[in-house]
Amino acid sequence: MVGASAIPIPTPLSLSLSLSLSTPIPRIFSPRRISNPTLSLCQTHYFSLLVTFPLHFSPHNYKHSRRQTHFSPNASSSSSVVGAAYTEEPATAVKFQRSLSLPGCSGSLSLLGTGYREKIFAIIGVKVYAAGLYVNPSILSELNAWKGQSTTKIQEIPSLFNSIFQSPLEKSLQIVLVRDVDGKTFWDAIDDAISPRIKAPTSIDESALSTFRSIFQGRPLKKGTFIFLTWLEPSKMLVCVSLDGLPSNVEAKIESGSVTLALFDVFFGNGPVSPSLKDSVAKGLTTILK
Repeated sequence: MVGASAIPIPTPLSLSLSLSLSTPIPRIFSPRRISNPTLSLCQTHYFSLLVTFPLHFSPHNYKHSRRQTHFSPNASSSSSVVGAAYTEEPATAVKFQRSLSLPGCSGSLSLLGTGYREKIFAIIGVKVYAAGLYVNPSILSELNAWKGQSTTKIQEIPSLFNSIFQSPLEKSLQIVLVRDVDGKTFWDAIDDAISPRIKAPTSIDESALSTFRSIFQGRPLKKGTFIFLTWLEPSKMLVCVSLDGLPSNVEAKIESGSVTLALFDVFFGNGPVSPSLKDSVAKGLTTILK
């Protein structure tokens, strides 16, 4: 995860990644190191971040780049382009590949927007993770009804984001940790964010949540870890985790429309956990849908 400046923060800190979803690993992809030992993400306070506090996201580096010339928005006005292949989110310095291929996807996906998530301690913001939304470029042809809309208007139109989610084409959220995080803490934050959005979970929902949980329980997640949540279609989502660049395999498949929708809503519904990510995606859509 990309760090903020080292500032003493009272312990114990429970870094609880409230996904409602809030050291270097591959050095090429990792953000600046935070020197303050009190900011260890094994503390459940941080990971509540994802849901309880608005976080913001950013881009990250990738090997195995595949370019796509027909769709290449600059992610967000706050992002900076690093060469032709990457976009950097300035708040975290995480670089996101502008086009990539993921396990289980039929083709390459293109970066639509980036942001970061941070937790506020004593008026000081501490970054937790960066994230970027990738989509199959063909999804954009389904959004012609929103052509010419302003960024503000796009953010206020739930039906546009619902259309992106309901499309049978792939979209993927990449999360790049900018701090070390305990897997259980990460999962608890996700669970705290999505469970309230599932009003009456069925046995299918419970099974999907159990599968999801098993990926992270008892697993340390180091700074620089990539987590991909890839919606193949509304009721099917793949989870990939990698400590060394793009993932080569799928860790689990989540098959529950309620769970997959709840997770999408955490980031792109009302009151998103990362306002900067949703804002960046809206700006990307504004540019594309002129």
